[in-house]
Parts: sequence; C-alpha cells; structure tokens
Amino acid sequence: MTRSGAEAGPGSRDPGTSEARASEAHANEARPEPGAPPGRLIYTGSVIVDIVLTLDRVPPVGGDALASSSRLTAGGGYTVMTAAARDGLPVTFAGQYGSGPFGDIVRSALAEAGFDTVQPGLADLDSGYCVALVDRNAERTFVTAVGAEGRLGRADLDAVEVRAEDTVYVSGYSLAHPFTAASLPAWLAALPPAARVITDPSPLVASLDLAILAQVMARTDVFTANAREARLATGLTDLSAAAAVLATRLRPGGFAVVRDGPNGCWLCGPAVAPAPVHVRGFPVTAVDTTGAGDAHGGILAAALARGLSPVDAATRANAAAALAVTVAGPATAPGRAAIDAFLRAAQR
Repeated sequence: MTRSGAEAGPGSRDPGTSEARASEAHANEARPEPGAPPGRLIYTGSVIVDIVLTLDRVPPVGGDALASSSRLTAGGGYTVMTAAARDGLPVTFAGQYGSGPFGDIVRSALAEAGFDTVQPGLADLDSGYCVALVDRNAERTFVTAVGAEGRLGRADLDAVEVRAEDTVYVSGYSLAHPFTAASLPAWLAALPPAARVITDPSPLVASLDLAILAQVMARTDVFTANAREARLATGLTDLSAAAAVLATRLRPGGFAVVRDGPNGCWLCGPAVAPAPVHVRGFPVTAVDTTGAGDAHGGILAAALARGLSPVDAATRANAAAALAVTVAGPATAPGRAAIDAFLRAAQR
C-alpha cells in the first residue's frame, strides 16, 4: 500500500527490513530492567533566562499592558533537567552558555542545582533570554533572543562521553540554531546504539530544516510533542493519527508521545501497541502552564531510564505535569514522593 506524503513523512522506515530489525535490536541492548541503575540524562539543549510577565491578556499589535507580576529565572532546558533530577535521574548539562547578566543567572542556577556541567561557557557572548507572557487563562506566548546557547558545536558535543545506559535529550530549539543544527545529527548517529535519544521538537517545529529534523528523528527513540507541535509536524488534526505518523519517522522500536494537556497524551510505536494508545491525564486548576511540557519530558526520561513501560512512564509524566501547573514558575516539577502520592490518590 502506498502511503501519502503526510503518512510517510521524512525519515519514515519500513519496520520489516533487516536494517530496521538490527537497529531495533541495538536499541534494546543494555536497556535497564526495573530498579536497575538509570544512567544519566545528558541534556544537549539550551538553558536561557526566562523573563516571565503575568497579565490579564496579551495586548493587540501596537498595544500595551501592565503586568501584575514579573520574574527573571533560569528556564528552557533547566526545567527538563530539574524535573529529571527530582525524580532521581542524574543530570549532565552538555549545552553552551555565556557570560554577562543573563549568563550569570544561568551559571548560578546550574551550580545551585548541582548538575554536572560539561562546557566552560563562552567569555565573549551572553546567554539568551525568553520573554514569556502568561495570561489569565495560564496560556503562554513566547519571544526568544538567542545568545551563547546557539553556538554549541561538534567539538563541544564530543567532550561528552555518552554511555549505553544514558539518555540523550535533544530540543528543537537547538535545531533552530544553524551552528548547532549542523553538528547534532552526525553526533547523534555516532552514539552507542543502546543509548536512548529523546527529542522534543519545541514550538519552533514548523520552522526547522526538514532534512535535519529527519536525520535527528532517525536516531530518536522517543519523540515527545504537544498537540500544536504534532499537528504542525504532520498536517493532521487528529492527535492519535499524528502520533502514528510520527512513530514511523523514528528509529525502529521508537515511539511517539503527543501531549494533550489535561486530556493526557497519545502514545504510538512498537514498544507500546500496534495502534495508538491514549494515556489519561489529570485535570487540575492551572495557575501557570510555563514549563509543563518540559516537566513532562524530564519525568518521562527518568521513568523510562528506571525501566518503566512507556504507558507507565507517560502516566507518571502526566501526573507530574498536572502538579507542575498548579504552581507559578517554570521549574515547578514535583519530586518523586509527591508524584507517587498524587498517583496513589488518583487510584482511589
């Protein structure tokens, strides 16, 4: 049967080929059994400064508005790493950062969190920042200025020793930086076959170079996107169908996660089931949805690294995201005990 362009997509593979079967076998090598040491989360994306403004509504073009509150804090990948660490997964930050007022905030946050930081940072360029507007419905609008984080090159990546038990996390924001995007695909292809790669395409998915994205997805084991990103990446409105299409673009044996806020998420891939599976969400009263997807990604990574099944890991990530949005701020992912208690209460 011939697939349409939307169904096949860049990087789609036939899971029946000998190459696909061999790749899937490699992907399953050295994956931890439940309770085994989880390896590390190696984060290759950006840590920047979030300038968060809370307001009633985003003003129209040419308009203005007074914020009811504001804060400057480390954001971006910092939220993913914090979430993973709070659920017990050791973290290594492989990204680039700078020197200056924003770089100082990033450096301080990394040091306070105790993350293993690979790069010494750039002395001639400050870190970037993101202005996040959070309205009364807890919805967010972003504008980002790129800094030193956009200058992560192959030599920087090669300074990271990735082991078979590690999980490498890739952000679409990195693929939006031409310098970094030129380095990541070949570096990912050279990783140990058993190392898990998780890719989050970011809100910039529609502007990414399709050829580079296809190369990254071909080495991706878990692709996690929100509903908007999945629709943009596939051209489909049905989220279960979008998950199925995205799964065909991944390394054999990989699976796609399509997040749908309080409605939970859709999973699809050989490790899950022959057809897309819905994993329930946990509706809560949201205060601030900034970083909810990053919290989901970090907890998903930690749960998979401990050997949980995709469905169990996604359930845990859904619970963590629900808890995260009940607190103002970007790095609000709960700790392991809080997630465990929340899930126990939800089962009653």
